[in-house]
Amino acid sequence: MSDASDLDTAFERVHALAQQRNLPGITRSTSLGTPALKVRDKSFVRLKDATTLVLLCPAEQKALLMEISPQIYFETDHYIGYPAVLIRLDAIADEELSLRLEDAWRFKAPKSLAAQRPAPGWD
Repeated sequence: MSDASDLDTAFERVHALAQQRNLPGITRSTSLGTPALKVRDKSFVRLKDATTLVLLCPAEQKALLMEISPQIYFETDHYIGYPAVLIRLDAIADEELSLRLEDAWRFKAPKSLAAQRPAPGWD
């Protein structure tokens, strides 16, 4: 089991990337005892442990990500049927992780908040 300082250190990268995307309404919090990001009190990403991220996403996106990049995206028995994919933090580049964070934010953000931020590529 990772101690709190390992988790905080691992989560700094995630938090910094989310801040760089200027996602409205996010707060740093905890979920199930690990660091998490929430949008309007709804968790959209959290650490599972110091090397694994739990990212909420639609089932279709989860299946696609696991199919095209199984070295990055995976699930355990616990997450089968749950709208979340696991991410190996040491295997994902910052640019891709940043995009996934925005996807997860859009998945959990209230529609009125998400509407304030055009989807990437819609300018």
